Amino acid sequence: MFTKSIKKTLTVTLGALVLSTSAMAADFPTRDIRLVVPWPAGGGADAISRKISNIAEQEFSKSIYVENIAGAVTATGLMQMMRARPDGHTVGVLTYDSIITLPRGKMVPGYSLDNMEPIARITREADAVVVSKHSGFNSFEELINAAKENPNTIRVGVAPKGSGPFLAVRRLEQQAGVTFNVISYPGSSSAEAEALLSGELDAAISSLGDFNGIISSGDAKGIVELSSEQNPSYPDVPPISTFGHDLETGSFIVLAAPKNTPKEAIATLEAAYKKAFETQEFQSWVTSVGVTPSWLGASEVQTWIDELQTNTFKVMDELGL
Repeated sequence: MFTKSIKKTLTVTLGALVLSTSAMAADFPTRDIRLVVPWPAGGGADAISRKISNIAEQEFSKSIYVENIAGAVTATGLMQMMRARPDGHTVGVLTYDSIITLPRGKMVPGYSLDNMEPIARITREADAVVVSKHSGFNSFEELINAAKENPNTIRVGVAPKGSGPFLAVRRLEQQAGVTFNVISYPGSSSAEAEALLSGELDAAISSLGDFNGIISSGDAKGIVELSSEQNPSYPDVPPISTFGHDLETGSFIVLAAPKNTPKEAIATLEAAYKKAFETQEFQSWVTSVGVTPSWLGASEVQTWIDELQTNTFKVMDELGL
């Protein structure tokens, strides 16, 4: 009798929990959704995340608000996201550093992609070499020729060691037979943009979208994109394959939630962001800033992440990085 009573109690309790979880999923979201952007305000990832979230929140009765938590190459903000209650009300923005740099270097104890549930990939864009108007360079050939004539003097700004731009500049040096004076800037690409404006840098590597403001103003110029295809948003910036180099690298934005977030909540978030992604408002805006919209849903993005890590780590091993 006692055992049957316990089983009956457990059955009722578990049943109540299932009903409670289903009810919460049906009512989701029950409060405002916190979007953790692990970069300072003002950068490309911040702008794209805000834009699409402003559109996506129209699907809900609640708001999606952005919280910028920079530090530790995105780990500071994403660790907070991972430790949040897994109910769908906290979402994080993952970039190249989140998926490649941190796992590769095992830089932050406890940081792991295994503690996240991918929701979707929003954008994917190639990196580019951008030169300051102070540099006097007007083309990729001029930059490379100057680097050959004066080794280790052309100042090129990139994100810290292990980042996509850092990997790109080392691969470019190897392929072009040059040596740059490489200067790393922690944080978002806005620091490199300021250095280009002041003449502190001759060139920098990040996406054209990240430098759209100073390119539009004429203070900087994109001279090559690290891609094999022409970017229609920047028809005057040739892909690096034009010069005989096989070098493709770039950035992206992935949305993720804490591990064990209910599948229903993930599906609801994915559907809202997919609808926002497909709007003419977002498509027109994102291409106007030189970024390529590139959607992968929750069922596809994990496979893409796994393949990206495998291929990138192989290149890093070959370069001894």
